[in-house]
Amino acid sequence: MRKPVSSLLTLLFATAAMLPPALHAADASPATDTRPLVKVEPGGVYRVVYDISSDKLAAGISRGLYYARGLYEAFGKQGVSPRQVDAHLVLHGDAAVMLLKDETYQTSVNDPFAVNPNAKIVQDLIDLGVSVEICHSAMKSKGWKPGDVLPNVAIVHDGYTRLIKLQNDGYAYIGGY
Repeated sequence: MRKPVSSLLTLLFATAAMLPPALHAADASPATDTRPLVKVEPGGVYRVVYDISSDKLAAGISRGLYYARGLYEAFGKQGVSPRQVDAHLVLHGDAAVMLLKDETYQTSVNDPFAVNPNAKIVQDLIDLGVSVEICHSAMKSKGWKPGDVLPNVAIVHDGYTRLIKLQNDGYAYIGGY
């Protein structure tokens, strides 16, 4: 036997009345959200190593260098000065080309008019106290000499052992670049 529609509706409304009230989009707005923003300690000292092996770009420069510079901006917004950050950027593999002087860069990218777009950010990072490092194994495989590398860039034996040493020394690892 079929129940009349009106009794089904009554049952449906009675069941709905027992459910908790739904959250409304306005109830979850940022203005009413009182969760605190988690920040770093402004008096802390931070040690980090970036593993940069890709030649991918962000904003026209090396993606790894771009994000490393962003780290300093993020720390600065939280009251941490550049001298409180001890950073090493280890460039190896395809990323090593980002640390070449223009003449060698032009040959490497097969463009006689190319200018290495990373030269300025590399110097800016070095001026902040960052140790920018190039893998000697990558240099050797490409036939590059120390004179082909931008000034003040450190040459490390190889990227992998350098990354391991820095991690063993307590540096936070940031990879994927």
